[in-house]
Amino acid sequence: MKMAKMNEGRPAAALLLALSLLGLPGTALAHVQLDHAEPKVGSTVSAPPSQVRIWFDGELEPALSSIAVHGPGGATVDDGPGRVNTSDPRLLEVDVPRLAPGAYRVTWSVVGRDGHRTSGGYAFTVR
Repeated sequence: MKMAKMNEGRPAAALLLALSLLGLPGTALAHVQLDHAEPKVGSTVSAPPSQVRIWFDGELEPALSSIAVHGPGGATVDDGPGRVNTSDPRLLEVDVPRLAPGAYRVTWSVVGRDGHRTSGGYAFTVR
């Protein structure tokens, strides 16, 4: 009988332990996503930018992240290579020469600190 009484609390203790583990903060393994950009996604700017800058919602791996700016004919027009900002590991940027009026496409490929790669692009127009 002593053995039976000792084991009576184990299911309740196991349930309590399981419920408490559910409340612990975990490490999110979601891919980093574009947060905002300059020039803004889909914007028309009257003054050509000197840089294209994209902020992400997580830190980037500098050696595995890239950005490019393509002009109206599709050719790369940036002064690459792009880089992750040393002061802000969420910022990917590239210098561009004085851009003529027209439509431009920014493409990016990044790896977050979680090791997952994401890529995408957006357009902006210089008036």
